[in-house]
Amino acid sequence: MTSADPAQQTIAIRARIDVAYDGTDFTGWARQPGLRTVQGVLEESLSKVLREPIQLTVAGRTDAGVHAEGQVAHFDTGAEFDGPKLIHRLARFLPKDVRVKRISVVPPEFDARFSAIRRHYAYRLTTAPYGADPLRARSVVPCRPVDLSAMREASRKLLGLHDFAAFCRRREGATTVRELQRFDWVASPLRDGDADLTAEGELLTAYVSADAFCWSMVRSLVGAVLAVGEGRRTPEWVAGLLDERERASSVTVAPAHGLSLIAVDYPVEADLAARNAQTREMRTVPPAAGCCG
Repeated sequence: MTSADPAQQTIAIRARIDVAYDGTDFTGWARQPGLRTVQGVLEESLSKVLREPIQLTVAGRTDAGVHAEGQVAHFDTGAEFDGPKLIHRLARFLPKDVRVKRISVVPPEFDARFSAIRRHYAYRLTTAPYGADPLRARSVVPCRPVDLSAMREASRKLLGLHDFAAFCRRREGATTVRELQRFDWVASPLRDGDADLTAEGELLTAYVSADAFCWSMVRSLVGAVLAVGEGRRTPEWVAGLLDERERASSVTVAPAHGLSLIAVDYPVEADLAARNAQTREMRTVPPAAGCCG
């Protein structure tokens, strides 16, 4: 049997796409039969434009109602394309609530999921007495006035490498060990130049970063710390949740629409393969990191 003519073989190109979407009217990222999902809409549009079936691998599968400003995915294609022109063509095919912001050719070792070294989320709340402004209502969650100092104290207690089982919906065979690298809160006026926060309330944004997140983890972290801010729990209670080995029923999951994936970090090209292998390893918490007994 003779091999195919190399000149007729299709050479696959790996492409990275940077995506933003309003998750309100999507049933999450992942493709589901009969349901409108971000993956489904993007794959359909890419397949039409490139005239071949396209399958996407994503950095993080967002849940129904969750938004993204800096989602990353990759796909392989045999079609040649010009990035800026492809973005322009996709803009005509895609609905208004999802946009491809950037397309670039990447090395074959790049994997949107396994190459990622860090993911960044923002969760947005408002303490305005009238609730969320109509122009922000799809991405900002109303809450009562809170003790921001206590919330920051509680958030600091969760930083580091821990088993976050209390904050995660468990998936069979998946670890809940994560390294939480940032969890802080920023308060800002709702109107530019408005110094009177007592009259208008304020916008509270939680910035949460980790090497990876398990299912519902960010919204559970926010829900637990918000309970502290509202005076229903203490920072010590939040810290004690790290000793739990099952999902804690006492933790309220914050609403989905306040959450947005804002960025994903990747290593330099030379380190991609090593990062892929490291990510696939099942992690446990070293005794020195303070876990289990």
